[in-house]
Amino acid sequence: MSSTPSAVDLLRRTLDTFLAKDMKAWTDLCADDVVAEFPFAPEGSPARIEGREALYDYLRGYPDLIDIREIPSVRVYPTADENVAIAEWSVVGSVVSNGNPYNMSYATFVTFRDGLVVTYREYWNPKVFLEALSGDSF
Repeated sequence: MSSTPSAVDLLRRTLDTFLAKDMKAWTDLCADDVVAEFPFAPEGSPARIEGREALYDYLRGYPDLIDIREIPSVRVYPTADENVAIAEWSVVGSVVSNGNPYNMSYATFVTFRDGLVVTYREYWNPKVFLEALSGDSF
């Protein structure tokens, strides 16, 4: 039996780190050349970010904007490719500046290399995001 964590285990680790609101630790789980894609990003938000440093710059203020308190549902799926896992997950929280509820569902596709995230593609509803922010920006 291998002691190397599976893609499913690694993806779960990214979710745990996200919930801990440690964006530095989260991006430390990524390769230097990571590519993050957010295909449904609203206008004004990046749909693609390249590189660990750029991804950290994008995420560093997230906990100051949105207070995620729990991830009530998580389903992580292995794929035929041992380096790829898919997650369906949701969060419950609030927008820090206005107190609006922030309840979002995600579908995330992650590819790992040497135990680090190399591609991260996340689908979510921009309408829910923009309504929760009520004019604030991310």
